[in-house]
Amino acid sequence: MANQTADFYFYLLPFGNDGGKNIILFTIFLLCYMICLIWNTTIITLIYTNSHLHKPMYFFLRNLSLVDICYSSVTVPKLLDIFLRGDTSISFSHCFVQFFFFTALACTEIFLLTVMAYDRYVAICQSLHYPLLMKQNACILFVLVSWVSGCSNSLFLTIIASKISFCNSKVIDQLYCDIKPMLKISCGNTVTIEVTVYLETFFVGFCPFLCIILSYFKIISNVLRMKSKGKRYKTFSTCTSHLTIIIIFYGTLFFVYTIPSTANFKTIDQIFSSLFLAVIPSLNPLVYSLRNKDIKIAFKKYF
Repeated sequence: MANQTADFYFYLLPFGNDGGKNIILFTIFLLCYMICLIWNTTIITLIYTNSHLHKPMYFFLRNLSLVDICYSSVTVPKLLDIFLRGDTSISFSHCFVQFFFFTALACTEIFLLTVMAYDRYVAICQSLHYPLLMKQNACILFVLVSWVSGCSNSLFLTIIASKISFCNSKVIDQLYCDIKPMLKISCGNTVTIEVTVYLETFFVGFCPFLCIILSYFKIISNVLRMKSKGKRYKTFSTCTSHLTIIIIFYGTLFFVYTIPSTANFKTIDQIFSSLFLAVIPSLNPLVYSLRNKDIKIAFKKYF
């Protein structure tokens, strides 16, 4: 389009870009980002170097930590620059590159969390077949499909978003480039694009969530049939870390993409978006570190 060239700039407005509180926001986001980098890198290193953690569940966790590092790195450095220098501008190409990678990584995380739920289902409900169903080649294939699916879905959404026309307003009232605030400032008829985005969100976001729910329904049913209370607790405890991350991730995702794009909900929307960008990638490794005995043992041995 004529107005969407290399010289076309958007302007991000994180929390209204209030100069008085920018230094506080800079400190908070920098701290979260550093925790994310340190903890996720530690998890990756522990799993890679400790032979006792060379199991499917930890192989998926290592990839999850890599995704968390990447998708936080796609958005947070630009936010830190805005809070530090006050320059809210972002070029058209930079905005869409950020949108592509962030969407790709977020979708990949959804697929990885779904695969991890399947891993827990097989481990508990199909334990005799676990070594066969979750052998190394199968795990690599699961991860590869997750990455390819995430990138393919993101490419589709990016192409859809690039067809949006921007007339007067160039202000993206959000912390990062996303299709929801882009549609808000678009001009012309966007009904087809909106319907396409909602359908795509349903298949990529809701369908994997249903698979996770189904996996945990079968897991809980299997656990409740166990006669020993101690065995029930020990078996289900292997799922608590993953289940905690699922609740936090999908809970935040639900609020980010269902809160109305109005002035009354703008601050709430950006608060949940900041949780999605900076806090959740920092929490994931902490949850696994605090609630997983194998990780604790590896941690003690490593240090």
